[in-house]
Amino acid sequence: MSGIQQPKVVIIGSGSLFFGRQAIWKMVNSPQLCNGTLALVDNDPARMEKMGLLAEKVVTETGAPLNIEVASDWRDALPGADFVVLSFAADTVRYRGLDCQISEKYGIRMCSGDTIGPGGIFRAMRELPLIMDCAADVERICPEAWLINYINPSAVNGMALARYAPQLKSFALCDSLHMPRVKTKYAKLAGLIVFASEWNAALDADFDLRITGVNHFTWLLKAEYRGRDVSARIAESLRRQSVYTGMDGAKGAKALHNDAIAWQLYEIFGYVPACVSHTKEYLRFYQGHGRLPEAIPPLSIWETELRYARHAAMWREVDDFMSGVITIGEFMSALGPEQATDIIESMVGGLGRPFYINTPNRGAVSNMADDAFLELLCDVDMEGPRPRPVGEMPRGLRGLNELVLDTHELTAEAIVKADYGLLRRALMTDPLTNSIADADAILRELLAAQKDIMPTHWYTT
Repeated sequence: MSGIQQPKVVIIGSGSLFFGRQAIWKMVNSPQLCNGTLALVDNDPARMEKMGLLAEKVVTETGAPLNIEVASDWRDALPGADFVVLSFAADTVRYRGLDCQISEKYGIRMCSGDTIGPGGIFRAMRELPLIMDCAADVERICPEAWLINYINPSAVNGMALARYAPQLKSFALCDSLHMPRVKTKYAKLAGLIVFASEWNAALDADFDLRITGVNHFTWLLKAEYRGRDVSARIAESLRRQSVYTGMDGAKGAKALHNDAIAWQLYEIFGYVPACVSHTKEYLRFYQGHGRLPEAIPPLSIWETELRYARHAAMWREVDDFMSGVITIGEFMSALGPEQATDIIESMVGGLGRPFYINTPNRGAVSNMADDAFLELLCDVDMEGPRPRPVGEMPRGLRGLNELVLDTHELTAEAIVKADYGLLRRALMTDPLTNSIADADAILRELLAAQKDIMPTHWYTT
């Protein structure tokens, strides 16, 4: 047990539609967390007011003993914090749109644009300086708190905290491998269960699933049920699904052709990719520079207007919760657990549940460096995450992961040191770059287009 009876969880960027609402749900529902404090921080006054009022309404109507705090400045919320979760992004729909549109002019296509390619580098340039500022305040105000990064590019930001703020307790997260959801998904694809409701502790114990790689570039290195390899069955299920799920334009670029691409990559590398909606963006095959052996077109790029429409619909739903058009009972049944607060619950309660966490390798992948920043299944308690052994990363996949790691390492170092030469080197190392001149043009145009948000030092060198 942790000894924390009334944990204080601070969420910086609680106006995040994909995290704030679910964090409220989890804190209210968790016996380990509901006696504590949820501090919601956002520098957008309108969003802050809405999320604060929503949290208060949920607490009032459920009778949960949870204390709610709101603040526009994280320094006001940090005193007494046990956990600080970073989930902010400045007008990310707009800037990711700029990243993708300008990069496309020069032959780089990004369906997400928040982790690899120019999009990943520029998102880190926008967010990482604030992350490091926050880290400095955490060290000063609540140095014993766990600092949890939930901002993409998660590996870049997480490794920057590990490298350049080593005195802090930190790790990084992504919801793509949320446990036990991800294990249930592959159990269904392997034919071990038909419905998620069939999942149980015995199946969990019998199904040995090992996934790792750099965040968003992860692979199923092992999938065995009672000692029998079921990887081929998982891949075959994806191949069959691809006939029906090849294209869903209503869901945007990240959803297109994922099952067909997963099957194709399994045929090439012998392992199933675990996060195809992002992984396909890491590979040169889908950039449109050469013919594909199947009818899979080049990547569609991030769709700004569709994303704005989706966000507007979600804020309308928040308004409906607050006005009573949708009841809080419906709010509680519509939402569910999320990764960061699930992990915090397990840490505080000593529940011993494993989770996928972005953290230094420490020998888990035996043929990669101990400090390689990978997404690994970890046992986690108040002492932090401890990666479980995985084995070797296969040739081919290891080389691709090392290239991504080098890109991320250079990106983090360039931003922390404010070094344009390192920034340029990061983009030249990036697996999507195919032209020095075009890469230089992308840097110039993106810096010009985002001068309103970038640190001024990028314009004085």
